Amino acid sequence: MVQILVTGAKGQLGSELHVLAGNHPTWAFTFTDIDTLDIGNVDDLENFYKTKSFNYIINCAAYTAVDKAETDKDLAYKINRDAVKNLVSVAAKSNAVFIHVSTDYVFDGTSSQPYNEDHGINPQSVYGLTKAAGELEALKYQNTIIIRTAWLYSSFGNNFMKTMLRLGAEKSELRVVFDQVGSPTYAGDLADAILAVIDNIEQQGIKTGIYHFSNEGVCSWYDFAWEILHFVKSNCNVLPIESKEYPTPAKRPAYSVFNKSKIKKTFQIEIPYWKVSLYKCLNMIK
Repeated sequence: MVQILVTGAKGQLGSELHVLAGNHPTWAFTFTDIDTLDIGNVDDLENFYKTKSFNYIINCAAYTAVDKAETDKDLAYKINRDAVKNLVSVAAKSNAVFIHVSTDYVFDGTSSQPYNEDHGINPQSVYGLTKAAGELEALKYQNTIIIRTAWLYSSFGNNFMKTMLRLGAEKSELRVVFDQVGSPTYAGDLADAILAVIDNIEQQGIKTGIYHFSNEGVCSWYDFAWEILHFVKSNCNVLPIESKEYPTPAKRPAYSVFNKSKIKKTFQIEIPYWKVSLYKCLNMIK
């Protein structure tokens, strides 16, 4: 039986993996989060691993408070870099495949073409720096697959979609930036893609390296917000503003569009259009 460890299991992606796990009855999933396993503590992790062995480790754990990271560097590095190093060390003991989730924030957002996997990274925030450092740790291990994603949302956890739904119900007007563009990613689709990667590896063998995944299509945060509130028939008016009108402690990439050809071709994955997945998610929580 295929043994799979999922870290950060209570977050958006981990929760979506939990939902999909039942579709794979011959795979045994172990879901952990900080309350059951502190991956930032190498002793805890090694003790946990003494009685267990895994074929795959899916690391969904991350420090994702982008603005808070600017002043909370130590904790951000502990979770986004040091914990990755710890996971790699235990993965090597059982020759497990390490699947690590990373972010568009490793790029500077100045491109005018969709980012492919070999585009040079240039993080502009502490969060981006910590995630880039985590990628470097992950890539020191030969059996690593890194999947970068962007603009993640889900019916679980805290995210932009849920914030817009809450604010749209409370306010008559919302001002949302229109000069940052990317592709929203439904965490359920990303979870499905990760399990498709594992299924492909089981049949054809491992194909290590970095891959990009987001939903298809491109929009701004303003477009995303408008679509969310239009779908739920909110009376809240959404107004487009420039990023300079909404200053934040951490610098956001202005352009976060991924080229996803590699993951689609390598693992035969079909990726839904962002609006289709958004409507699916919104229908689930209505």
